[in-house]
Amino acid sequence: MYSTVALAARALPSPAVPSEPTPAGIEAARAAIPREFRETPLFASAPLGAAAGCRVSVKVECVNPIRSFKARGACWFGARRGPEAVARLRGLPAGTPGWVTGSAGNFGQGLAWAARRSGIPLTVFSSLHANPDKVRAMRDLGAEVRLVGEDFDAAKEAALAYAGETGAEFVEDGREPEITEGAGTIALECLEAGVRADTAVVPVGNGALIGGMGLWIREAAPEMSVVGVVARAAPVMRRAFESGDPSPAQAAPATIADGIAVRVPVPEAVPLMRRVVDEVVEVGEGSLREAVRLLHRTLGLVVEPAGAAGIAALLEHPDRFRNREIVTPLCGGNADPALLAAR
Repeated sequence: MYSTVALAARALPSPAVPSEPTPAGIEAARAAIPREFRETPLFASAPLGAAAGCRVSVKVECVNPIRSFKARGACWFGARRGPEAVARLRGLPAGTPGWVTGSAGNFGQGLAWAARRSGIPLTVFSSLHANPDKVRAMRDLGAEVRLVGEDFDAAKEAALAYAGETGAEFVEDGREPEITEGAGTIALECLEAGVRADTAVVPVGNGALIGGMGLWIREAAPEMSVVGVVARAAPVMRRAFESGDPSPAQAAPATIADGIAVRVPVPEAVPLMRRVVDEVVEVGEGSLREAVRLLHRTLGLVVEPAGAAGIAALLEHPDRFRNREIVTPLCGGNADPALLAAR
């Protein structure tokens, strides 16, 4: 459970910011996203299609400076909220807290990129078991990283408490409308490019990616299906989607897909997800590993398990997707190298 102090910090309002993401916000976000993070590769892959029994197009979001899509939303957040944060910090002593977040690593890197561009101090709380390469990357981008707790959500609660104690602005992936709008630009680019697809298959972490992509698809191509993917070992977002109840799971998720290892849903993300998503499926650890290796073998790409969850769903649920035309984002490339060699 979140502490009283943490809940108070989480509820701090930010005036003049829309309370929920919009299609207009997705369009506006595109101009704020640096060139190195947008217009990413999009192509159909015959080898993936043969392995999955359907036509597969991939949107490659793992070949950029932080090797994930997270900078899209973080940079849009920085463009919208950065000036206000800079003004608040102006004239205050050096070391005054700016932004704080909890992250398994990829969002922390994206926000660190945006914070550095704006000159805003950033503190990231990650779990004691966070991927060391992701922790190193966040620090290299200028973030102060504190390792706390047994899983991502415990680290996020520590970040919330820190915000309440210090006055830092807590930035939450899945809650801030700009984060979701930035992620939605992936679907905008897919549809503008004329992708052949009747179904988008999208990994589900805190909900920003599938919420943003689903929001744009409902606006621009409502005939497309939107299918989310969670790890079977971390099913809480599927349960929240189906029931509307964002109650946390009791135990920490035991999955290799740290980017979608959610124990505590973000309440603000669930209603949008229920509005724009058709279905959520689960995948096992074996399918996640198989998808990582398949992408490396066929496309020469290093994709982390969470980023490969869409491909894992195609492999594990062939009857569900057979002969369909699929588009899926490969949304993170910060993989443990051992996964590529393990059998």
